[in-house]
Amino acid sequence: MTEGLQDIARRLVAPGKGILAADESSSTIKKRFDGIALESTADSRRDYREMLFSADTAMREHISGVILFDETIRQSARDGRTLVELIQANGSIPGIKVDMGAKPLAFYPGETVTEGLDGLRERLVEYYKLGARFAKWRGVITIGANLPTPGALSANAHALARYAALCQENGIVPIVEPEVLMDNPNATHTIETCQKVTEATLEAVFDELEKARVDLTGMILKPNMIVPGKDSGQNAAPSEVAERTVAAFHATVPTSVPGIAFLSGGQSDVLATEHLSLINQIPNRPWKITFSYGRALQAAALKAWAGKPENVAAGQHAFLHRARMNGLASLGEWTAELERQAD
Repeated sequence: MTEGLQDIARRLVAPGKGILAADESSSTIKKRFDGIALESTADSRRDYREMLFSADTAMREHISGVILFDETIRQSARDGRTLVELIQANGSIPGIKVDMGAKPLAFYPGETVTEGLDGLRERLVEYYKLGARFAKWRGVITIGANLPTPGALSANAHALARYAALCQENGIVPIVEPEVLMDNPNATHTIETCQKVTEATLEAVFDELEKARVDLTGMILKPNMIVPGKDSGQNAAPSEVAERTVAAFHATVPTSVPGIAFLSGGQSDVLATEHLSLINQIPNRPWKITFSYGRALQAAALKAWAGKPENVAAGQHAFLHRARMNGLASLGEWTAELERQAD
């Protein structure tokens, strides 16, 4: 008996667990490896991800699912098992990034639309055979002078909805990721503007999801938190971020959505964790709220590993700490004192 979409969605937001985003493109992982003076090759990328996925305690106790890149879902570990099998062995669910990136939207200067719908049905069939049970598609919304425009919001919401419907048609849970950027160039917007734009974005997305007949009980939302732009000069208290974020969800996200898994969106590792914990301390939340972090889960592990086989244990230790801290945050139980107990 195959697992239903609703069952998979609920497993992805299981208490104390969240999603590891390990779906960096080749160009992004190269930048990360440049930071530790490591050449980005198929083998070095495999070794790095194997280090993460074989961190048994972190994966088993705190990671519900892993978003993979096309290359990674096809790779095998040094012991001959596929990386998908390595993930499954620790009780996590393999997922796959299926979008082809945000590209300039014609006649909309400064705005983008995400491409990748052509041939998606056939790719999803293959990814399902390779073991993927959920997928991710990111739409990018930029705040600026007279931005975002209704046209760009509509284009991205429509693409997200078409993607989500194709996923569900093929037995794959869609992670719907509309990201309102906090760190675009000259991101001077206030937290108030972020909340207004995020609510408008989510309204557009759920309107299109309804039109596309997407089953909201078999999807996960991956949004940004409500934070000021990085160049705004505004320092929002973590409690304000939490309150505004939950208020935005109450205004826009149907209660039938089983879970919300945040992107970190340029926040520091610890701040993303603190915000998540405070959000989970706010009462009357009808959704499970957790993390779907990439850099905020991996940065410390990458630095500790540094591309050296003898540092695998150190890298896994750093990964376990961040996974544990975010697992606690998903329960509203993170504290600064626990954070300091890394060693």
